[in-house]
Amino acid sequence: MICVNSWSSLRDTNGALASSFVPQDLPVFYLLLKFLHVIGATVILGTGTGIAFFMLAAHLSRDVAFIARTASLVVRADFLFTATAVALQPVTGLLLAWETGASLTEGWLGLALVLYAVAGLFWLPVVFIQMRMRDLATAAAASRALVLPAAYHRLFRIWFVFGFPGFGSVLAILWLMISRPSL
Repeated sequence: MICVNSWSSLRDTNGALASSFVPQDLPVFYLLLKFLHVIGATVILGTGTGIAFFMLAAHLSRDVAFIARTASLVVRADFLFTATAVALQPVTGLLLAWETGASLTEGWLGLALVLYAVAGLFWLPVVFIQMRMRDLATAAAASRALVLPAAYHRLFRIWFVFGFPGFGSVLAILWLMISRPSL
């Protein structure tokens, strides 16, 4: 016999991992919430990776006009995709916890929430840094400058450094969501 519900492990009555299962008794609302939560996590990770890649590639090009155009798109993408997912992720997460009866302050879920706060503490300044970098690059491009001002480079270094704890926290959260370790 296979024990399947939305919050149990997939083990048979002897404790062995079930070789296959069809989740026929999972509530549709739970599955919808879980789907939206996974999509949100994917958007946060994917958009963050893409934004970092394109912003870094533009910066390394040293082409002021290219950097200005890329920074403009990065800011739009961050607001359109990342901010939307960041706002909805806690909603689906809280509803999932409520649906399953999970405690928000214990174990892997409590640690995930702490890491979400850490990611936010690094992401929010990055949003404003990106906007300022965009403005500096746009002004430099409009004046046909061949180099960006020192303020842009200082902001870029902060943006780059803040990416590591922010992105690392998101990766750790995803690992916690998947492995759900006993802590």
